[in-house]
Amino acid sequence: MIKPSKLGYADFAAKDIEAMEHYYTEVMGLSLVEEGDDGKRYLSTGLDHHNMVLIPSNESNLRCIGFQLDSDVLLQDAKKELQKQGISVELKSDARPGISELLELKDPDGFIIHLYTNMEMPAPRFKEHGIAPNKLGHLALGSMDSIKSAKFYQNILKFDYTDKIGERANFLTCNTDHHVLNISSLGKYIGSPNLYHLAFELRDASHQYRSLDILAKNNIPVVWGPTRHTAGHNIAAYHHDPDGNLVELFIDMDQLIPGLGYFNPRPWHEEFPLKPRYWADNVAWGTAYEKTLFEHALKKFQNITN
Repeated sequence: MIKPSKLGYADFAAKDIEAMEHYYTEVMGLSLVEEGDDGKRYLSTGLDHHNMVLIPSNESNLRCIGFQLDSDVLLQDAKKELQKQGISVELKSDARPGISELLELKDPDGFIIHLYTNMEMPAPRFKEHGIAPNKLGHLALGSMDSIKSAKFYQNILKFDYTDKIGERANFLTCNTDHHVLNISSLGKYIGSPNLYHLAFELRDASHQYRSLDILAKNNIPVVWGPTRHTAGHNIAAYHHDPDGNLVELFIDMDQLIPGLGYFNPRPWHEEFPLKPRYWADNVAWGTAYEKTLFEHALKKFQNITN
């Protein structure tokens, strides 16, 4: 069975590559591990060769998602298994720094998916300045058909369904985190697949307070939050990076016990035990604000069309 163990990295096309590099290294506190001849920046949260790649471009969007498989998986066997399911997949060698071999395929929205088993670990460690998150926690995708895309990740990559908000948000995980992917209907609304938001996990409440202070000192406003979400129950705050991408900083995400099918109990849970559930579409995803999170996600695309 092909099932990732973690979200490894994400590649982003970046319009203002210098501003994006400064933000992600000096404000977010990631380490620049390598810069390619093509201008790509490879950034690490602390262990892997990279967890984020910035690609110079005249547009801004998510390009590629890398998922790490267990180290004992044979990629040639995984390729055959995917092909049996009708998936077009290519085995590539030395296709990117830090990874000697990977499988490349696409999801229903055309986002490139990389599956790999091993990555170099130069371990630049966590920075002493900037926000320095624990990890790249999850990605929220704006899909043209969120139901079709969610089924792809469930059926092909064996992600677990955790929660669903109406027909607009589908939460999926490949490990114990409540979600590694949030597949929304934003793409259908915009007219093309896009990034809804990207999210970094912080350590605790004090880390989140400090992170918001760092944003304020860099004149980066918090546009939504802090709030405790309903689905996932993470306490989240959102701001925009220099390219207009919505960035979430979160703590306290629900943890799934896969073998038991419910989440580790927490005092704020509405049900005991709390199991994956359907949230009505009219239930606010956390605290109500003057503008919804959806409206903030649209900011980048409104700037493009105006």
